[in-house]
Amino acid sequence: MVAQEFFDDQSQAAAPAAAPAAPPASPPPRRLRGRLAAAVLALAVVGGTGSGALAATVIEHNAATAAASSPTSGTTSTTSTSTQSSTTAESVYKQVSPGVVTINTVVSNARGQVGQATGSGIVLDSQGDILTNAHVIAGASQLQVTFSDGTSASAKLVGSNSGADLAVIRVSVPASTLHPVTLGNSSSVQIGDSVYAIGSPFGLSGSLTEGIVSNLNQSGSAPNGGNISGLIQTDAAINPGNSGGPLVNAQGQVIGINNSIESPVDGNVGVGFAIPINQVKQVLSSLLGGSNV
Repeated sequence: MVAQEFFDDQSQAAAPAAAPAAPPASPPPRRLRGRLAAAVLALAVVGGTGSGALAATVIEHNAATAAASSPTSGTTSTTSTSTQSSTTAESVYKQVSPGVVTINTVVSNARGQVGQATGSGIVLDSQGDILTNAHVIAGASQLQVTFSDGTSASAKLVGSNSGADLAVIRVSVPASTLHPVTLGNSSSVQIGDSVYAIGSPFGLSGSLTEGIVSNLNQSGSAPNGGNISGLIQTDAAINPGNSGGPLVNAQGQVIGINNSIESPVDGNVGVGFAIPINQVKQVLSSLLGGSNV
C-alpha cells in the first residue's frame, strides 16, 4: 500500500443475375456486407434461384432502414440505463440516510491540547445504539451525535474494539428520531456490485457517493497497529468524515462500515475500504455488552 489513511472524522454469396437491361446493384456498405450476404443466401435457398433479385432488393432496403434507425436505438438504451441508475441511488438514499448520523468529538492529547474530529455512524436499534469506527471516538472527552433531521444529542461510549476498529455509542432521544438501518449479508457481495456510501465527508453531513465493489478480501491496518482482513474495496468516494458510515448495496442493506482509504494525497483516489458487515456482527454483541478491548 502507498499509504493507508484512517479518518476521523462504478465468403459472400452472389444472387442470380438480374434482367440484362438492369444496371448492377451497388455493393452494400462494408459494415453491413457480411450480414447482407448471409441473408441473400438464405432467401435464395428458401425461394429458389428465380427469387434472387427480389431477395437482394428486400434485404438492401431493410439494411438501409436498420442503419438509419440504429443511432436512435442506442440513445434510448443509454438514457434508460442512466435513469435506472439514478432512480436506484435516490431510493437507496431515501431508505438509508435517516439512519445515518454525524459524530463530532472533542479530543485532548497528552499535552493537554484540545482538538475536534468528525465521523459518521449508523443507528442500530430503537434504544439509541449507534455503530461507528473505534478510531472515530478514540480518546474523545465529548461525543455529539447529529441526526438527519438536525436533532443533536450527547452520546456515551458503550463498547469499543480497536482491533476490529468498531465501537458502539448510545444516545437518549425520542424513538421517532431513531431509524435503524438494515444489516445485509456481506458474504453475498461480488466484485462489480453497485454500492453507495453515505456519511459526512469533510463535515458535509448526509452526503451520498456511488461506485462498485472493486475487490474483496483486502487487508489493512487497525488503529491499534494490528491487521484487519477481509475488507471490501470500493471506488465509491470515501473521504475524512465518512469513517463509521455505511457502505450500502442496491437493496438498501448495509454490507460494510467504511473505515479507510489508500491514498498518497490524504484524499479520495477511488480506493476505499469497508469492514464487511458479517465481521461486524461477530463482535456486535460484545460491543453492546460493554466490552472494551
